[in-house]
Amino acid sequence: MVGFTGKVQKYYQERLEERGALLSSLIDPDKQSGEIAVKVAKQSYENDADVILVGGSIGAQGSELDDTVKLIREAVPLPVVLFPGSIAGVSQYAHAIYFMQMLNSRDVYWLSTAQIQSAPVVAKMGIEVIPTAYVVVEPGQAVGWIGAANPVPRDRPDLAFACGLAGRFMGAKALLIDAGSGAPEPTPVSLVKAFAKACNGEVFFSVGGGVRTAEQAAEIIKAGANDIRIGTFFEGGGDIPKKIKSMAQAIHSNGKKRAKG
Repeated sequence: MVGFTGKVQKYYQERLEERGALLSSLIDPDKQSGEIAVKVAKQSYENDADVILVGGSIGAQGSELDDTVKLIREAVPLPVVLFPGSIAGVSQYAHAIYFMQMLNSRDVYWLSTAQIQSAPVVAKMGIEVIPTAYVVVEPGQAVGWIGAANPVPRDRPDLAFACGLAGRFMGAKALLIDAGSGAPEPTPVSLVKAFAKACNGEVFFSVGGGVRTAEQAAEIIKAGANDIRIGTFFEGGGDIPKKIKSMAQAIHSNGKKRAKG
């Protein structure tokens, strides 16, 4: 990715060159105890996930967040990156943070006020900042409701392209799109292609929400995503390590194929 300069960002770049695409496991301290969080982090690491994200739309904050991040860092050697749902979703113990602006929020709070409030806190903590454009896609789920989003319609790749282009032109180093935790389906491939086209290989492009199978993950990577975030995936039961391994293989193999053209 053009402009990736921090330690974690360089790790992303090296991993992309090696694996073609990334798998990020999202852990929500509000939904998972410290013990479960560590278990999921270990299962993710042992089955080829690339990044551990920590955050959530509600309740992922304070001592609970700090304790979860510390436990994960002690358990696995992967980068632990914050995926904050509010200005309280910040921990000094993380390696980095997606410092996000929700581009399609109707509320100025999520466009600039939250960033102004949290920037001094993040600076004091000294954790790596990844400037991030965040876009909510239909249905949006809890994050769309909390963020007063104007979700990108699932049948409007033209609007997806415009949002992605805006993020890139505004200097974002990462574009995260989200159909919302627990979404019944992932973002349509037509929209993923439009966002990827807007990123033009210059912005790290991550897709989350509704991705439950290796087949879905493969199609999203083929369409141009650099990364897939999974979270609710861990709440579905079954053989979680096997599911992670299958997802990772689909992401990495299709990422490599795409890189080779």
